[in-house]
Amino acid sequence: MKTRLPTRRLWLTVLLVAIMPLGATALAANDTQGMRIVPNAFGDTLIPATPQRVVTLYQGATDSAVALGITPVGVVDAWLELPMYRYLRDALAGVEHVGLETQPNLEKVAWLAPDLIVATHFRHERVRPLLEKISPTVATGTVFDFKATLALMAEATGRESRARELLQEWDDRVAEFHQSVADKLGDGWPQKAAVVRFKSDHVRIYSTGFAGSILSELGFEQPDSLHDQGWGMKLTSAENIPVMNADVIFVLLEPDDPAIADNYRHWASHPLWQRLDAVQDERVFEVDAVDWIMGGGILAANGMLDDLYAHFGLDPHRGHAAPAPGTPARATSSEAASTASCAGEPSAVSHARDEEPAAC
Repeated sequence: MKTRLPTRRLWLTVLLVAIMPLGATALAANDTQGMRIVPNAFGDTLIPATPQRVVTLYQGATDSAVALGITPVGVVDAWLELPMYRYLRDALAGVEHVGLETQPNLEKVAWLAPDLIVATHFRHERVRPLLEKISPTVATGTVFDFKATLALMAEATGRESRARELLQEWDDRVAEFHQSVADKLGDGWPQKAAVVRFKSDHVRIYSTGFAGSILSELGFEQPDSLHDQGWGMKLTSAENIPVMNADVIFVLLEPDDPAIADNYRHWASHPLWQRLDAVQDERVFEVDAVDWIMGGGILAANGMLDDLYAHFGLDPHRGHAAPAPGTPARATSSEAASTASCAGEPSAVSHARDEEPAAC
């Protein structure tokens, strides 16, 4: 029994090496004409100048590909709204799925014969050697930095111009929101914002990650209790409700999960909840978990910003509307010449010092 897992890994390695038509071994046999080097979290990766078959191994990379007008040949399953988030389904109709973000099916990836894999150091460092045998692989450091993901995807596929347009549109929307909300709230701005996610048996309050970093960019401040260096806090007792005190609370729920809904009702009916500033000022908003933490890309970020405009009663400028997903196209050079990782020991209040598995 103790040798089964190593044996399976050995056979997987043998299989991958045997079916690598476009992997690192094949590249080494050719000269480097038509190749270029892309710096990334896995080092300097030699990739084709015009990748045609892209596989994305995390949600933010898939979102970014669609935003850039790329149709990957393979994607990982979504965390919610299986098999893929609704906002991406039309663009990804018919695309092959290659397993979970935390455990991609490497045989499936290999049989798709990609010429570029987009991964993340946070999720895929352990399988990096196998990925690099399949195909040139580039990676970001985290799963939630949507600007870094967009920039890497654009550089690797020759779509830097479109990425710059998307980021400029984002910067314009951020500046407009910041000015509009400051004008409306006056002395009440900036506000302290808490992003709270209810699970069936506990509550998570986020300080960084996807939503936290965007709120900080928009000018929101963190609750006084969340000046930590990790992802946030895990609360397992309603007695810890005061930790969530903020001017505004954004509540993340998962659809069609009665246990989570029951837990939310339990916490929201507690007297300590009723004393929170956001509750008393009627600034508790239920928001879409897909846009706020799951999507991980620039399209999801714009969806989150749309929510904020709506909840604060602001009218976005006509010229600064959220970009729609680009018309899907194969990755060309048209512009270029863990379930296990989600587990944790329960505690009344816990501060994590490493990045939380953002979409668990």
